[in-house]
Amino acid sequence: MAHDSKKLADSVSRREFIVASGVAGITGLAGCSGQSGETTDAPATDEETSTPETETETTEPTSESSGPSMLTAEGSSTVYPIANRGSSYWNSNAPPSDGEYWGSNDEGTIPGWEDLGEPDMRLADYFASLYGFEPTETQANPPFATSIGLSHSGTGCKSARDGLVDIGNSSGPITAELGISESEAKEKYVDHVVGRDGQPVVVSKDIYDAGVTQLTGEEIKQIYQDEITNWSEVGGPDQEIYVVGRAEGSGTDTSFRLNMLGDAEAPMSGVDTRKGQNQQVATVVQQNEGAIAYMALAFTGPQVKPIAINFEGTVYKPDKDAENTIFDSSYPLNRDLHQYTTITEDTPNGTDKREAAFINMFLTTFGQKVFVEDNNYIPLPTKDIEAQKEKLPSQA
Repeated sequence: MAHDSKKLADSVSRREFIVASGVAGITGLAGCSGQSGETTDAPATDEETSTPETETETTEPTSESSGPSMLTAEGSSTVYPIANRGSSYWNSNAPPSDGEYWGSNDEGTIPGWEDLGEPDMRLADYFASLYGFEPTETQANPPFATSIGLSHSGTGCKSARDGLVDIGNSSGPITAELGISESEAKEKYVDHVVGRDGQPVVVSKDIYDAGVTQLTGEEIKQIYQDEITNWSEVGGPDQEIYVVGRAEGSGTDTSFRLNMLGDAEAPMSGVDTRKGQNQQVATVVQQNEGAIAYMALAFTGPQVKPIAINFEGTVYKPDKDAENTIFDSSYPLNRDLHQYTTITEDTPNGTDKREAAFINMFLTTFGQKVFVEDNNYIPLPTKDIEAQKEKLPSQA
């Protein structure tokens, strides 16, 4: 699809940014390290995975003659599985014959591909062409590359605010992460919701096997506020509770305090240890008996088991087919997963064409199935997808 390369280059080279080296491979989610010397777990598995070191380097904005600059994002470890898998698929630029990652072959079709009209184009070529970028028609050579950094929500929002990255990934509202008002958030940022997380509370396998498969919301609150300190107080074994929390400033921590304790600044004096990323929380729960933690759904598994929670008489279970489930929008710990872009003089609508092309990929039946649902998160209903699409600039 033809496009005005000068106009696109002007719209996409407005920021200096930090690029995380080592784009993840297409075959799975890459582990990243925010803490040295710790082994992290991949989402929804018990297997320990090594954590490659990540280097950063300052990159000058791409010149007009060399084409669109790389799209960068950073932030929440909760949003990371969605964004990173999307980035891996994007950078591979798979052909329509590749039924494992994009189109159709003898072995089947990627869910949602038909809903896009079965495009006869490579993956990134297709979504980028909707916003006027020229297809490359080349494997592993998208119209522009993407890179996803792993930190936490507060860092992602600050990096977007400071122009260090294009997109700030966050599992908490930017108002809480930056300490700003709703009006300031609407004036300076665009909130792109790409999925939802039924934030679970998990316990270590020994506690689950001992019969603690359900707690009340009030009991969880008392555990985190140091009012309940032994599992015997909630029907479990006579064992000290090892209370695990996320780092302050992470979206998971912010959302938990807001939804469970009623205030983003609520004290949690019962916490024994805090970790900066969901992967690290999963590892701590696996390696310590008597543990309890709150985390993202994508990182749960047989060794890190979600429990049912009774909120004022309604029991929400971690089973998708239950009458009331943590996958329901009514679940009190349910939260949006955000990708924030910034409003600038160059982009008064807050989203440039690269950002729109990439984010739009998630706002399709294909994207919601492959990047959201397949990571054990909650797809957006159709009406919400359409509302999110309205925040994007018009397609070419």
